[in-house]
Amino acid sequence: MSLSASAITAVWRRNVTMYARTWQWNLLPNFFEPVFYLAALGIGVGAYVSEMAGMSYVQFLAPGLVCVAAMNGASYEVTYNVYVRLNMQRTYDVMLTAPIEPEDVVWGELIWAMTRVLLYGGSFYIVTILFGLAPLPESILVIPVILLAGFLFATLGLAFSLWIQSVDLFSFYFTLFLTPLFLFSDVFFPIAERLSGFWLGIAECLPLLHPVRLARASFAGSFGWIALWDIAYIALLSGLLARISMQLMRRRLTS
Repeated sequence: MSLSASAITAVWRRNVTMYARTWQWNLLPNFFEPVFYLAALGIGVGAYVSEMAGMSYVQFLAPGLVCVAAMNGASYEVTYNVYVRLNMQRTYDVMLTAPIEPEDVVWGELIWAMTRVLLYGGSFYIVTILFGLAPLPESILVIPVILLAGFLFATLGLAFSLWIQSVDLFSFYFTLFLTPLFLFSDVFFPIAERLSGFWLGIAECLPLLHPVRLARASFAGSFGWIALWDIAYIALLSGLLARISMQLMRRRLTS
């Protein structure tokens, strides 16, 4: 396997060009979803919950929702969009007529997904700053966390998109996978205070938990030893899934 920087850039640039035509309609839905959660839960529920983990409820929510914005931005890009380009538009088949390999396509899509992640997650981070929920300069460290979260969910979604044979299976991915992550990954309540033993061990396997914990540490300006485990988890799982995606892409495009 050999990767070409120019080929990867070409795939990325193609996506940028297409996105530039409709960026307003693509950016707004994914950006406003966590904003609505922040407003409804932080202001609404927060009026009845005086404190969560030693801070106001809206302050507790903010870093987790930054990661949710990153997860959504990556997931929507590498699921339906990739599936359409692969199976309906046959965009990748056309790309292979140029000096581009399937592995270049994978990395072009992953880097493009992370670009969108930076738009969504970064925009929401700016919102938390404007609302006074992200202390500066400590919380700036959440930017690399956004990228880590984006890469993790980009590799997850891409591997799934390349594996399935029917677009209908995306409903299982979003409803039975991403929704439980959203609800049980330290975003809305500290799982360490509500779970114990076996269930806490299960929670440690959930992908969203690790970037959320890193984001909350970034906002607090204090990283403990567990941050090393969170980074290692993201790096190892992302690397494994990126490799699987390359194998699946080559099989789909050359079979």
